[in-house]
Amino acid sequence: MQTGQPSLTALGAARLRAAHQVLDHASILADPLALRILGDDIAVSLDHARAHTSGSRLRWFIAARSRITEDALNVAANAGTTQLVVLGAGLDTLAYRTPLAGRLRIFEVDHPATQQRKRQMLADAAIDVPDTLRFVPIDFERQTLAEVLRTAGFNAAERSFFSWLGVVPYLTEPAIFSTLGFIAQLEGGAEVTFDYVNPAASIAPAARMAHQALAGRVAAAGERIQSYFDTAPLCARMTEAGFRRVDDIGPAEIATRFFSEAERSAPARGGHVMHASTL
Repeated sequence: MQTGQPSLTALGAARLRAAHQVLDHASILADPLALRILGDDIAVSLDHARAHTSGSRLRWFIAARSRITEDALNVAANAGTTQLVVLGAGLDTLAYRTPLAGRLRIFEVDHPATQQRKRQMLADAAIDVPDTLRFVPIDFERQTLAEVLRTAGFNAAERSFFSWLGVVPYLTEPAIFSTLGFIAQLEGGAEVTFDYVNPAASIAPAARMAHQALAGRVAAAGERIQSYFDTAPLCARMTEAGFRRVDDIGPAEIATRFFSEAERSAPARGGHVMHASTL
C-alpha cells in the first residue's frame, strides 16, 4: 500500500462485488449497497470486471468468500456472538446492511487512509453508519490488534466473530500469526474467516498465469502479495495456536457450492477460505 493512500486492492474488490450484482445477478452474494457505495463508478466497475485477466472466477471467489463469512456470522450470532470485527474492512458493506447490526457491537479495523476514504464514500452515498459501529484505524505491521481494539471498547471476555477478507496474502507471516494468536486466545471465544492462496508453483498452469498477472498488478500498485500457504501446514499451525475447529474450504468445494454447473471445473489448489473457531 502506498503511504498515506487508500488501498487500491480494496477498491478493486469493491468493483468486482458491484459487478457481481449486475453481471451475475447477485447469484452468490446479494449486496444492495455494493453499487451505491461506488457512486458513479459503476461503469468503470463493469469494464474492470469484463477485462479482468482471471475472467469471472476472481469475481465469483470474492462473492463466495463474503457469502461464506456472512452465513457463518449468522450462525454465530444465533449461538451467542455479540461482537463483529471486520479486519481490513476496505469498502465491504456488511456492517451497513446486516440485520444483525442492532445485536452486535461492530468494529471496522483498517489503515487510516482507506478508512477515511470509505467514510467519505459512505457519506456521499447517504449510507447510514449503525450506532453500534466503531471505526478503528490500524497499521497491521506496526500496531497490535489487541491494543487498538481495547482502546475502541472491544471486550475480550465476550464471544466474537472476525471477518478478515482480502488481507492475509498482503501481510507478512509474523503479522498474520500475531493476529491469529490474539484471536485464538480470547477468553470469550472467537471465530475467524479469512482467505489465502497456495504457493503459485503448486497451482495448475492456466490458473497460475492468471494468478501471476494479478500479483503483478497489485505489486505495481504498491500492494505486493507477501504470503502463500500450503493447506495442511497452515491448518496444523492454527490448531497449535489454539483453534479447536479448523474448516478449510478449497477451490473445488467453493466451485461446487457457488459456481454454475458449467463452470465447476476448478484447480485443486489456489484460493481458499478458512473458517476456524476456538469454541
